[in-house]
Amino acid sequence: MAQEDVFKKLVSHCKEYGFVFPSSELYDGLGAVYDYGQNGVELKNNIKQYWWQSMVMLHENIVGLDSAIFMHPTIWKASGHVDAFNDPLIDNRDSKKRYRADVLIEDQIAKYEDKINKEVAKAAKKYGDAFNEQEFRSTNARVLEHQAKRDALHQRYTEAMNAGPDLNELRQIILDEEIVCPISGTKNWTEVRQFNLMFSTEMGSTADGSMKVYLRPETAQGIFVNYLNVQKTGRMKVPFGIAQIGKAFRNEIVARQFIFRMREFEQMEMQFFVKPGTELEWFKTWKETRLKWHEALGFGDDHYRFHDHEKLAHYANAATDIEFLMPFGFKEVEGIHSRTNFDLSQHEKFSGKSIKYFDPETNESYTPYVIETSIGVDRMFLSVMSASYCEEKLENGESRVVLKLPAALAPVKLAVMPLVKKDGLPEKAREIMDGLKYRYNCQYDEKDSIGKRYRRQDAIGTPYCVTVDHQTLQDNTVTLRDRDTMSQERVPMDKLEAIVADRVSITSLLKKL
Repeated sequence: MAQEDVFKKLVSHCKEYGFVFPSSELYDGLGAVYDYGQNGVELKNNIKQYWWQSMVMLHENIVGLDSAIFMHPTIWKASGHVDAFNDPLIDNRDSKKRYRADVLIEDQIAKYEDKINKEVAKAAKKYGDAFNEQEFRSTNARVLEHQAKRDALHQRYTEAMNAGPDLNELRQIILDEEIVCPISGTKNWTEVRQFNLMFSTEMGSTADGSMKVYLRPETAQGIFVNYLNVQKTGRMKVPFGIAQIGKAFRNEIVARQFIFRMREFEQMEMQFFVKPGTELEWFKTWKETRLKWHEALGFGDDHYRFHDHEKLAHYANAATDIEFLMPFGFKEVEGIHSRTNFDLSQHEKFSGKSIKYFDPETNESYTPYVIETSIGVDRMFLSVMSASYCEEKLENGESRVVLKLPAALAPVKLAVMPLVKKDGLPEKAREIMDGLKYRYNCQYDEKDSIGKRYRRQDAIGTPYCVTVDHQTLQDNTVTLRDRDTMSQERVPMDKLEAIVADRVSITSLLKKL
């Protein structure tokens, strides 16, 4: 099945089974804004809990923070967002649609890469075990032609972006590559211009007394302006970190690919404050630590890769992305950046107040450098759903759709089902449910045949189903069904909690780190 079709099925599945709904759907929706349904919010909360505990519980020198969405507008001047938080915008005159120029070019680069991969896949199928991919890539004429075009475009694009960006050159690249509008199919493009991504509003009760404020485009600045408060009240010593989960808002030109790029989204960020001169070693450490966090979910190491930035932001001296293999290719899920002391120095300059750290061991004051790890909750949610969605053909000829979610992240941990709605089985099932619900998110289900109920639980990713039958009334044992293998075993009721406890808890993931 084509990956585009898989993605469409995944989006449909998210709505059908209560994971993600288009926001304001009753009023025909609101572009690039989504609501999380009853199962989606549980999965999202579990992802956040996994991240939070891995940061704050497992590290004695990392603490939490929850800063306000509204902040003093000068903060965004100091951070550079007022003057430089822009995307290159281009319109197609025929379709009247607006695009990001850099995204159009990056998509063109991806097309060359797709052509190369298709040639490789075709040859691998043809030659089987005798196929030497490295030799094929370095000798095949078609591959070399596509690679040359890809490399030339990439070099030109990188130079244009590093030059400010050079808006005229970006437009010229789009014209030279004959990139067409996906809607109109024409190359009737406007000039490229910059577009600021921050949402603004007015704070104050009167027109004269109002002040222009912004919805924060990132959560990091709330940490920077509070770092000294946290350091002093928590008696923290460098190196130390501050973790935060919160909403951010960006007026994206091209909000697309479902919840991958939205205008209202949630971030999990940790800013780690270190002594100047040690930042690149800490950058390396946090790269390894964060990749391990992702790999602990068990989706396969081949689903992840690092993408080191060729163009660094003005405040950074090192930057990389952890990319995940989505149905539409490898895409950024998390960024790790060495931000130097830019942010703290800027806030010191614009506020006129000293926020230097005094090191009692060396008896000196300095502005710490910062290593940032920033992960999008929504993108993480999408990566988990993408990797877990599976359509299986069963031995009996039937098929099932199953979400093979990591058990610790699954919205519902256990489904309790009486085999039939009579003979005292529902009462026994309720007894089990009442005993487990204080520890796990459980679901009681007695409607339809047991097979249909299993399929419903498979579709929302419930790792275990507990079936109460007539034998249960005799010996207090139940059937425990495993979602992935569909295997069933008889277990004593009083051992049920102990059997599944470690398998479905966040602790089971944390122990892998």
